[in-house]
Amino acid sequence: MEFLTSALVLGVLIIIFLTSAIKIVSEYERGVIFRLGRLVGAKGPGLFFMIPIVDRMVKVDLRTITMDVPPQEVITKDNVPAKVNAVVYFRVLDASRSVVEVENYVMATSQIAQTTLRSILGQSDLDHLLTERDKINSRLQSIIDQQTDPWGVKVSMVEVKDVEIPQTMQRAMARQAEAERERRAKVIAAEGEFQASEKLSSAALIMDQTPTSIQLRYLQTLVEVAAEKNSTTIFPIPIDLFEPFLHKAKAAAGGDSPTLSDTSE
Repeated sequence: MEFLTSALVLGVLIIIFLTSAIKIVSEYERGVIFRLGRLVGAKGPGLFFMIPIVDRMVKVDLRTITMDVPPQEVITKDNVPAKVNAVVYFRVLDASRSVVEVENYVMATSQIAQTTLRSILGQSDLDHLLTERDKINSRLQSIIDQQTDPWGVKVSMVEVKDVEIPQTMQRAMARQAEAERERRAKVIAAEGEFQASEKLSSAALIMDQTPTSIQLRYLQTLVEVAAEKNSTTIFPIPIDLFEPFLHKAKAAAGGDSPTLSDTSE
């Protein structure tokens, strides 16, 4: 009876020993091993053995972490208050350093991302922040990655998600945009008038060289007026048609009657 009890106790101890000695980590994890407080290294993925009581393991996730940076209140270079939030993508490249060099690499990366976001955006004006966001994202990623590199953490991407500005500034920007659209409309209209005047000047020179074209233009005008179904039709008659009659009348009157051109003057 005592033998069976001893064997049972021994079997339980062996099971406990094997349970604590055999460790399994997933493909996306690494186990950082400490033996009597000293770093042994990172093991995994798969199955490996540890010395119970002597070894201690810390699991580290190697997958990319998506961290939302809380909204930060900043004052831009042109003294505009704004509230900006961002998202940071990072992952652990060196599991041993992420455990030994920093207490909590996720919290530390979050704090560095917040301070860097306030610092970099404070050096940019509002227009640059709204129009050149890609450059700001690239600069943020470079600075944060440089600071987290000693921890074995790689920051792959930083994206500024939203920029909130006061309502008064939004109304001022709306007025500015409206004024800019009006300016462009006036410039386009002026350019159109200038081009039209150039074309009309060229057309006048051509008509002056070929008087017949003026008659054709008169006829085309009549066609356009008739298409509108107006009750009154104005037929333009060139002054040149009356010149022969005026000369005859002048000759008959002994040169006292003025011509139509003189009368118009």
